[in-house]
Amino acid sequence: MPRDNLTADRIVRAAIELLDEEGLDGLNMRSLAKRLGSAATAVYWHIKTKDELVRLAGDAIWHEVELPDLDATDWRTAATAHATGVHAMLTRHPWLVQAFGSNFLYGTGQARHNDLSLAIYEKAGFSAARADQAAATVLTFVLGSALGPAAQVSLNRRLSRNGADAEQQMADAMTRATETAMQFPRLRERLGTTAATEYAAAPDDTFAFGLQSLLDGFEARLTADRAGRSE
Repeated sequence: MPRDNLTADRIVRAAIELLDEEGLDGLNMRSLAKRLGSAATAVYWHIKTKDELVRLAGDAIWHEVELPDLDATDWRTAATAHATGVHAMLTRHPWLVQAFGSNFLYGTGQARHNDLSLAIYEKAGFSAARADQAAATVLTFVLGSALGPAAQVSLNRRLSRNGADAEQQMADAMTRATETAMQFPRLRERLGTTAATEYAAAPDDTFAFGLQSLLDGFEARLTADRAGRSE
């Protein structure tokens, strides 16, 4: 593909596809150029560095998350929808979770969601400073919840790249983890009713349970604050 037919948008979309398939370690300008049917020099004409490409790709996928309408819903419904949407996006693109710890990530896509988060918790009744803390707490929880699946994808990819039998290595590790867990009473009890292959997995609805527990805590704090002001 001639350089003139490339655009930054086309490059970013191709980078997202490559990142989804290969992860951060699999992204390089040569592989990306091959996917685009172009030369690496043509890609560099539009985007100068891999770090910049990751930043642009990371910001672009924030646009996949629908923004709840705060004028049409209550704050808890909006907070639940927003956090769930972000969690689903991170699960679809597990490389972004890893990028948070290794790249500078910013842009209008992410900023509009940060702004919405503040608006949600201000609508709930928090002061500006407390809304900042509430939004940060929920984002930390969402990132932490997405870390497990992202790590699993990364581990499977690394084992496969090394020419290893990923399934066998995973089974061997799970066997050793189960043997270790059997030394502890509560873990042993759970392993008695759950297949060993599911030992490392979180129970169903763990994310929803944790998110609603956080929001319950916020609501209790707001209620207590209002009661204190009325005394």
